[in-house]
Amino acid sequence: MGATRTASVSGATGFVGRSVVRALLERGWSVRALVRDPSKARAALPAHERLVFVEGDVLGPGVADELMRGSTAAVNCIGIIRERPGGETFRRLHVQATRALCEAASGAGVRRFVQVSALGVHEEGAAEYQRSKSEGERIVRASGLAWTILRPGLIHGPAGELTRQMRAWVSGRAAPFVFMPYFTRIVPGSSPLRPKFESARVQPVWVEDVARAACEALDREEAVGEVYNLTGPETVTWPEMLVFVREHVPDAKPGLRCVGLPAPIAAAKARALGALGLGQLLPFDAGMALMAQEDSVAAPHKARTHLGFDPTPFREAFARYAGSM
Repeated sequence: MGATRTASVSGATGFVGRSVVRALLERGWSVRALVRDPSKARAALPAHERLVFVEGDVLGPGVADELMRGSTAAVNCIGIIRERPGGETFRRLHVQATRALCEAASGAGVRRFVQVSALGVHEEGAAEYQRSKSEGERIVRASGLAWTILRPGLIHGPAGELTRQMRAWVSGRAAPFVFMPYFTRIVPGSSPLRPKFESARVQPVWVEDVARAACEALDREEAVGEVYNLTGPETVTWPEMLVFVREHVPDAKPGLRCVGLPAPIAAAKARALGALGLGQLLPFDAGMALMAQEDSVAAPHKARTHLGFDPTPFREAFARYAGSM
């Protein structure tokens, strides 16, 4: 890539983006970070002579072009797990923003483009999150750029929204206060009259491992045109994960038990409230409930071979940062 290596990072102040920015700086890259709120950016990102903020909305006039100016590579970390008022929609951020970034990168002569997508995305997915992420991937594939797509599973880390939510549950600080909730699915083959329910299986992956994989993808020629699943080495159920969090977070309530909520019923409730304009009263939407009943597991063999991906087990990584949460 030459003597000067500059990477543009969109979604730079988000959960994944801030780890990617730090990892790039540690490897000697200069970084142009897209930020909407400079004060938030200064709190989330390190002060560094090789870090430059590009302020603005990714879809604002000329913003994506300015972000890519002088860069040799780009990492798109923009993503939301649910839509919110004020234009924060899946189509805007997963589709339109990806298109704008790819076009700007192509126009600026950016050579490498890494798209942080998600495990399980599909054009016919049960949730709009999955469908919009899949459409974003198709835009990247058709961009003409030297692209790489990363598909991390359930990402955890001290700044993660899910990790913070689990901490609030196990300490009794967030609804439902008296138990730790998770979504369940009907056990295949169980009686329709008396169905049995079970938890999905997940392979949590540490955000720092995802950031390292993004950096490796920029450096390795064999990563061009490849899609990599990024999952942790431990497979756990949601109750197993919640119990471990409860056992390692300071001030957690030891007596709290796990209670499964049937995902189809929760999704129907979320849709009903959404139709009334009250969807934000719930800490989840219909898509989140439906996705949580799906296994989030995969074998990251190709990532291990091409990127040297060697993820930290969930329990080991969580134990490292639990005390500081």
